[in-house]
Amino acid sequence: MEKSRRQILIALGASHKTIEELLVYNKRNFARIDLQSLPNLPLEDELQMSVWDEYTAEAQKNGTFSSLKKRLPQLNFPIREKISTLEYYRSATLKGTPVQDIPEAIGLILEDPDKLQLSMHESQAGKIPVIIAENRNDFISLVQALSAKNEPLEIPDSMGAIMIAGLNNWDRINCLKSVWMNNNPNDFMGLKWDAEFKRIIADKRLYQDRFIILSSSPYSGVAPSELQLSEKKWAELSLIIRREHECTHYFTKRILGSMENHLHDEIIADYMGITAAIGHFRSDWFLRFLGLENFPEYRNGGRLENYCLNAKLSEDAYALLQTIAVKAAQNLEIIDKRCRKNLNTPYARSMMVILLTQYSIEELSCEDVVDLISEDFYQFTG
Repeated sequence: MEKSRRQILIALGASHKTIEELLVYNKRNFARIDLQSLPNLPLEDELQMSVWDEYTAEAQKNGTFSSLKKRLPQLNFPIREKISTLEYYRSATLKGTPVQDIPEAIGLILEDPDKLQLSMHESQAGKIPVIIAENRNDFISLVQALSAKNEPLEIPDSMGAIMIAGLNNWDRINCLKSVWMNNNPNDFMGLKWDAEFKRIIADKRLYQDRFIILSSSPYSGVAPSELQLSEKKWAELSLIIRREHECTHYFTKRILGSMENHLHDEIIADYMGITAAIGHFRSDWFLRFLGLENFPEYRNGGRLENYCLNAKLSEDAYALLQTIAVKAAQNLEIIDKRCRKNLNTPYARSMMVILLTQYSIEELSCEDVVDLISEDFYQFTG
């Protein structure tokens, strides 16, 4: 694998230093999978989904924000610098102290809390909760609260969706405790519960949640006029692209053990989002989303920079990564055209995702990959 990647980078004219940088940055983290023995799709729902069904039903009656505030302590605190270091915040989020017992729990400030929506989306990876914020500032506040521990993290304009994963849900833990205490009425001192609690903590499926937060703003911060679309139409398509994009990350995490803030993940997720929205892949849309609509020029503020924040790539490596992105997107549009007639079932779409993960981003930029993926796709979808 590394040898072929190195050869591709050499063919693209990369220096030794650039090759070493990109071999590290572009290392593929998706697991190899036996295409002959895929699990049944859609996957079974994760354990959290039954309680989130209840949250969704309550949200429809009493409002999303008020319903979630009772379950997610982060929604009971304002966005404030260094709040995550304060004992009362840590007590609520890490120890499950009821927020009604904390005077500082004055609530997360939202501009349009009544316009939050909560629903359960059926994906190939199973059901997943989806929270939609119509107000852009409310989306930012939710992301800061639930992914940044209520710290004022800067959210780029091009970001409009996030998968929250690994969030402790004390409501689920308290429900488990209630059942335990009912079944063990003689445990007056709670000693047996302490032992049970340690067992629960060891199994994160029992108390950690995963859900999606979406903004209804234009996808990747791209104005509808740039795509020759009306505001209403682009708003509709943006929501579909975002939802399917995040569900693709959910799918690769459950099936292939990885979802990352990386160009390889993003081209696959955007492929699924764009095709779900308009029925086919447009490389020009994807490149505009990245900030590469005028390649080789890069537009500052494009999404590509979001995926390189921690990579510290040199200028040469960053420029070559842009070339790789363009070539991979163009190849993916050709693959999509070749396979389009069979890409009409959830199984076929899932198979395409899996095939795209089995090649590195450098390999996706090579012309040879078009035939390889197309042939494999038709072999497994008829």
